[in-house]
Amino acid sequence: MARTSTVLTIVGASAIASFAIYAFYFDYKRRNDVAFRKELRRQHKKSAKLGASSSKEATTTPYDLKTALEEIRAEPLPSTIEEREKYFLEQLAVGEGVLSQGPLFELPAAKAFYRALRVYPNTVELIMILQKSLPGTTFNLVMDLMNFDVKSRVEEYYDHWPSSEYNVKIEQKPLKNAEPSKPGEPVTKRLTVVATKDFAPGDVIYTEQPMATALDVDLEGKGTHCSHCLRRLEEFMSIKVPDDPLGVAFCSKACQLAATSNYHDLLFGNTPFSVGKDVGPSSPEAKKRRETAQNALVKFVEESGKPAPLIVARCIARSIIEQMNKLNPGSASYSFSDHLERLRYLEIVPTPNEEAKLVRDIFNAAVPGLEDFLKDDRYSVIKGKVLYNAIGISFGGGRPDKPKTGERFESWDLTRTPHGTSRQTGAGFYRLSSYLAHSCDPNVRPSFPKGTAELHLVANVAIKAGDELNMCFVRSTPSDNESKEDNRRNRRQELARGWRFACECDKCTREGVELQKASTGTS
Repeated sequence: MARTSTVLTIVGASAIASFAIYAFYFDYKRRNDVAFRKELRRQHKKSAKLGASSSKEATTTPYDLKTALEEIRAEPLPSTIEEREKYFLEQLAVGEGVLSQGPLFELPAAKAFYRALRVYPNTVELIMILQKSLPGTTFNLVMDLMNFDVKSRVEEYYDHWPSSEYNVKIEQKPLKNAEPSKPGEPVTKRLTVVATKDFAPGDVIYTEQPMATALDVDLEGKGTHCSHCLRRLEEFMSIKVPDDPLGVAFCSKACQLAATSNYHDLLFGNTPFSVGKDVGPSSPEAKKRRETAQNALVKFVEESGKPAPLIVARCIARSIIEQMNKLNPGSASYSFSDHLERLRYLEIVPTPNEEAKLVRDIFNAAVPGLEDFLKDDRYSVIKGKVLYNAIGISFGGGRPDKPKTGERFESWDLTRTPHGTSRQTGAGFYRLSSYLAHSCDPNVRPSFPKGTAELHLVANVAIKAGDELNMCFVRSTPSDNESKEDNRRNRRQELARGWRFACECDKCTREGVELQKASTGTS
């Protein structure tokens, strides 16, 4: 049971990592390239020789996992797809050869299998294979190495990001009123954004561009707003893309290029999408299949009135393209996929889902093989992260003309916005601002003074270095004809139903005491 629990934990933490474009290329070759399969068999035949050459390492005792991991992480990883394929096969062969010499050689074997795991694109798939094929003690060592690695990488991630120019850092703080589940166990912590310098009311703490955006559905494809930065378009500045399934328009060549390179070409392009040295489907049948998948997703978005499938698909596309770029020398160590793994999310029960299938189909039409990597449960996790963390983009006080929906509140695609989702122009997914905590009396607010999706985080009050930053996820000021009591009840219901937590901020606590006193006539 302990081993299964560990595997499930790793599976959950590693799900997003399998969205590398390298994964599709690698898996496609594994299933379709005869020469590749021959190389796999050849490497297995070399296992005895490779195992013998590694047996000296097996005599080093005791089995110090920390030292073993430090040794592995100090080794440079191969950079190209071909080099990774070769490295993967060699390490599997080494592991099998060393393990065949007996249980005394389990740690060297586990090190080899973990080296293979580090470069294999679908982490979950290989873990499941190893669990079924390795002795339990060897598999546990592989999982121990992974646990050590995951923990250290999480800690290191925030040493490198965000950079000092943002004037904030990420810290772990205990949950409010949290207690250890058992004596001696650590208290559950949460990640928070903390100021690194003092700010006066009205100061801009940082500015941030979104990783992905989506216009509200009633605006998408109408040509009234830029489909990338959400700027309102004038006729003279509108750049429309002929025959685009989504009907996108852009305010500038810069926005068109950014959208095309970051996500739009992969999702709604009409030319073969590059995958490593290969390209996606180019036959008339493949092109027709891609057009059919694109039109089906657009129809679903229009009929459902929900922008979530678009912004989720764009986040996945951005993740794929960034992972592809990580293979280039000098690329950033941490990508959007690494960021997604660390975010809070709404737990969405995975069920057979038309939305997930449509998004899966649109990717698979561009890059065959994706159906193995974007199943319903994985899509649900990504969607849960996007829905929990997306920020509503409103200009001024928000727009008053957004069509009303007759759906139940729980079915809305909510976003964090102090103006209310019903007044937003669209939504954005922001790398840093996703970490902002909620408060009904926030010390910061998102602002969009340029009329675009560029977020300016503005101080509401005086902030000292070391203060935790929090924004309001919902409208917290009473509207016309709304009493203070009604406003408290409405915003708390929205938080409970939309984000699934009971707000215990200072404002809610203070108002609760005041209302209780008023109802009982006490002072």
